Amino acid sequence: MKNILLPTDFSDNAWNAIQYGMALFKKTSCNFHLVHVRPITAYSGGEAAMYASQEILEQSVLKECKERLQQLLHTIERLPFNTKHTFHTSVHYGYFTDHIKEEVDRKNIDLIIMGTKGASGLKAVSVGTNTGNVMTKVPCAVLAVPEDAKYARPKEIGFATDFQLNYDIDVLQDLKELALSFKSALRFLYVTTKGESLSDHQTKNREFLRDYFEDTECSFHTLTGRKLDEAVQCFTESRNLELLVMVAKNLNFLERILFRPTVEKISYHTTVPFLVLHELKN
Repeated sequence: MKNILLPTDFSDNAWNAIQYGMALFKKTSCNFHLVHVRPITAYSGGEAAMYASQEILEQSVLKECKERLQQLLHTIERLPFNTKHTFHTSVHYGYFTDHIKEEVDRKNIDLIIMGTKGASGLKAVSVGTNTGNVMTKVPCAVLAVPEDAKYARPKEIGFATDFQLNYDIDVLQDLKELALSFKSALRFLYVTTKGESLSDHQTKNREFLRDYFEDTECSFHTLTGRKLDEAVQCFTESRNLELLVMVAKNLNFLERILFRPTVEKISYHTTVPFLVLHELKN
């Protein structure tokens, strides 16, 4: 039984992520955990006022959130019935990332599926603050589903890598299961800035990936370009990929793709879901 966490803020893009996750795992037995985190509000008036306000929130605001979550559950129940899926709900008040970490530990979560709004404006962060924090700070696989993404069987999955990591088999297991279950082809992408050849260490890691995914159709591609994010975007669009994957251990590599001061030229993340894999917790 797979345990999947579905954070929601009751927005359209969060609802899209829920539908995407249900479609992706329609043949898999899953516990879906719907969770809403009410953010901490700024207060004035001293410490006593803070405690009083928290009690009021518990009685009124969180009650309202629980009601909205039940309404969401009723909406889900009106979708085509799936005997393989069960749903659970919870509401929390506090810091979003902290509560997501607790939920992952408490409920033995295998995957977090989150909606993310597309970038808009020069100061926007491409995947959103909450999604970005979860991707980089919560040790659990995260699937970010853009608001305009529509579910399609992942026939081709892109894997962006610099071949610098010694990949742990446990990290790649979920991807292997996903690729095998959908008979997906894996397309590995390496971006070089000056056309340099792979080092012996990189070559060894590339061969490890080739051997590990020997039961899956896979190919290796190299692009030369100064900007990593633009190269990944070009590759994603040219291959018409349905999913893009990366291992989060290389945070510098991850952040070069996901975060920029200006994102007006970035568009791949607005249509293609992005899966970030993490090493398993001890």
